[in-house]
Amino acid sequence: MTILFVSDLHLHASRPAVTDCFLRFLADSASQAEALYILGDLFESWIGDDAPGPTGVQVSAALRRLTDRGVQCHFMRGNRDFLISGRFAAESGINLLADEAVIDLYGERALLMHGDTLCTDDHAYQRYRRIVHWPITQALYLALPVGTRKRIEARLRSKSMEAYSNKPAMLMDVNQQAVAAIMEHHGVSLLIHGHTHRPAIHQLATAQGEAATRIVLGDWYEQGSVLRWTRSGPALKPIPLH
Repeated sequence: MTILFVSDLHLHASRPAVTDCFLRFLADSASQAEALYILGDLFESWIGDDAPGPTGVQVSAALRRLTDRGVQCHFMRGNRDFLISGRFAAESGINLLADEAVIDLYGERALLMHGDTLCTDDHAYQRYRRIVHWPITQALYLALPVGTRKRIEARLRSKSMEAYSNKPAMLMDVNQQAVAAIMEHHGVSLLIHGHTHRPAIHQLATAQGEAATRIVLGDWYEQGSVLRWTRSGPALKPIPLH
């Protein structure tokens, strides 16, 4: 059997080709898999489970069809869709994961993360992340009318795009010391994450000098991207949008 990993699809109404590609992926490849792990940023933005929008409704229904077929689907929230919660999970049949989750991957312990918390050199982003993850911040935001939340999200998205274009590349990549520390904390030699949009399989060494692997998932902009894991090992594969 095959276990699939994806992240950083950033689904949005303005990019229907990517949504269509993901829906085909769910109906075809994912339906034949043992499990699917979505490691964050499935959506470009998420203002609450009570306002999924047409794309959210469409994707939720497709995920429900997948899980109804018996495919396990696990979801880890990213920096764009961290407000996804129990209602969306119940409607789509997915299992919500913690920000750091260790799974058994054919006998090997693997740590799964979205990856944004590993970018510790970006101090401004880490401060922002702490604020928006405070329960009181989220409660106040979700209490606002949907229209107000949409306007706030649009402004934040615009500011985020501007900040992204002005940041040095090194700030938007993971900090290697943070990687080593989190792998040591969980006692793993395999880490799978997304967020940086730099798909690759990196070989490294733990603090004890043991061989370790960090796998970075690809984004879904110019093409789709999936990590396929079988008993023979991992393979990062592109998915044509059309």
